[in-house]
Amino acid sequence: MLRSLVSGLPVSAPEDFTPEPERTICITGHRAKYITPLNGDSSLLPLTIKCVYLMLCRYIDLAAAAGYDTFMDGLATGTDLWAARHIVNRKKSGQALRLNGVMPFLRHADRIYGSERELLRDVELNCDDLICTSSDPFIVYSGTGPGKSLYRIRNYFMADCSSAAVAFLDDDKRRSGTGQTVAYLTSQGKPAAVFGNSDIHRLMLESGGEQAAFEELLGSLPDPFR
Repeated sequence: MLRSLVSGLPVSAPEDFTPEPERTICITGHRAKYITPLNGDSSLLPLTIKCVYLMLCRYIDLAAAAGYDTFMDGLATGTDLWAARHIVNRKKSGQALRLNGVMPFLRHADRIYGSERELLRDVELNCDDLICTSSDPFIVYSGTGPGKSLYRIRNYFMADCSSAAVAFLDDDKRRSGTGQTVAYLTSQGKPAAVFGNSDIHRLMLESGGEQAAFEELLGSLPDPFR
């Protein structure tokens, strides 16, 4: 059996995992470097990132309120780990949720350092299942050869195990892994709560750049899961 190189926990193979798609949400989204600050103002980048996180949490909470109690998470930096942190916090507060971490290959965290690696370790320790969609302990992603499809295989596995999604996806990145995942889900008629930088910027402008007002606006978002 494989073991995580971050937490040391055992990692299951996809064939040993029994999904419950009707209760499961897939989390997918961009890394932090693809978040653009409001009006291109770099001083507003921390607030913009915080607003992305708040919107992500809001959709997760709506999904949970609609009866989805299991989340498939790809364990990448940015959207994946932010969502996982929120779900872990909800679990620790007593909410009956399950978190399944899905890595595309065992060494996927080789270039994750510092606080992000600590967050990944904490998330893994609080996952109900850890799954690796590649059985080769030495393979890494590459643009050609057997490593080319590692992320796609992981993304499609998460989508197949889910009946809906929460996605941070920009319109100009529809060909990204996140775009690929959302397209695969929606081609099967599965609903997805999708938002991008433009949605965040619009709400930031409406809220006057105030975090509390932004959070209040999130309360009026339509619920895509009911």
